[in-house]
Amino acid sequence: MNILKSILKTTCAKASSMLAKEIIKKYHPMVVMVTGSVGKTSTKDATAAALSEKFYLRKSEKSFNSEFGVPLTIIGVPNPWLNPLAWLKLFSKAYSLLFFTREYPKVLVLEVGADSPGDIEHILKIVKPNAVIVTLLPSVPVHVEAYKNPEAVRDEEFLPALALAPNAPLVVCADDEHALEQAKKIEKKVYTFGTSEGADVRIEDIEIWTELQEGQEESIAGMKAVLVIKGEKYPLKVRGAIGRSQLYAPAAAVAAAETLGMTPAEALEGLSAYVPPPGRGRIFKGKKDTLIIDDTYNSSPAAVEEILRSFALLPSNRRKVIVLGDMLELGRYSLAEHVHVGHLVRNVADV
Repeated sequence: MNILKSILKTTCAKASSMLAKEIIKKYHPMVVMVTGSVGKTSTKDATAAALSEKFYLRKSEKSFNSEFGVPLTIIGVPNPWLNPLAWLKLFSKAYSLLFFTREYPKVLVLEVGADSPGDIEHILKIVKPNAVIVTLLPSVPVHVEAYKNPEAVRDEEFLPALALAPNAPLVVCADDEHALEQAKKIEKKVYTFGTSEGADVRIEDIEIWTELQEGQEESIAGMKAVLVIKGEKYPLKVRGAIGRSQLYAPAAAVAAAETLGMTPAEALEGLSAYVPPPGRGRIFKGKKDTLIIDDTYNSSPAAVEEILRSFALLPSNRRKVIVLGDMLELGRYSLAEHVHVGHLVRNVADV
């Protein structure tokens, strides 16, 4: 019975991919594709928020970034999983879009990811990007155990950029040597974001953002910084999460918005509604005047390093307790990376 369900699900998934491909051909939406090993979902959400000021758009829900998840976004339906009625609704909506002229988003913000070799190549057979944002391509990327080496992971995650038309915009992180090296493979204007000197959207003056609460007590609200764009300075605040990495997603979003004809002020207006997704450095007030930082989503070495680095921003008089789980899918790099994180934790944690 389970084998039959699996076969039916695979068959339905392939059918939805074919329908999604035809929908793209019919409606020709502008496709902004977000790829990379770290920060894809945050960047996708921030980009959608920034672009929402100007465009009628749809974004990938949650982390639906696979060959199965991307068609769901294109068709505009939730995950049907093993629900036959939901699959019927999916096909009904897809055929309705194809056989009738319906209102359809002008922009799709799609997150794409690779769990194993060939995943992104399959997605690019369904839909090609009109603009690409590359988040981070770290030295030891997540899912590396499924690949020959880290370079193979980075090569696949950079594939959307290679699929761009000659004059289409590519946005990469100026702080990531691997992303910049990959960008040299293609002859086009590359827009950059990050803390590095020369970034098109440069992040400066990074601080913890605090607010006065009832009773005039000051509490941590999130992160704040200044974006420097063409010599002009723009204040940026990200509510509800902590860490320098929280500022990369909105900076990438502003860079992408600029390449699509928006002003930084317009993009930042849209970003005022942006909240980082669950499990990515989100902060909560705990019992007995504690601050809980939830960074539990699918951790990787780069993500752990970044959240540990954020502890240096916290008040030095507070005791720091860190609870860590395993970093999965690292293959032969697993032992060395866990030892490395152990050394980092020793330097920032009290417990």
